[in-house]
Amino acid sequence: MNIFVAKLNFDTRESDLQNAFSEYGDIDSVKIIMDKFTGKSKGFGFVEMPNDEEGQNAINGLNDTEVDGRTIVVKKAEPRENRNSNRGGGGGGGGYNRRY
Repeated sequence: MNIFVAKLNFDTRESDLQNAFSEYGDIDSVKIIMDKFTGKSKGFGFVEMPNDEEGQNAINGLNDTEVDGRTIVVKKAEPRENRNSNRGGGGGGGGYNRRY
């Protein structure tokens, strides 16, 4: 199961997430996303757990808990093509036509 972890402290390390999630089961990988220009954390990452039940237990156990002084958000990651995007589209409405 691929798990999305958000609202991370910018100083949180992958080893910190590894330790938190390892209480719930085996972990395949941990990745905190870094800004390619600054090299600093973007405040979110992913944890891959091979067992879906353990992954769900980790989500239930860690969501809305505090890690490094920040309350984190933990949920099942959605593939990019399945995410609901609220960006773009939209039609501009605006104004009205004045006729005198």
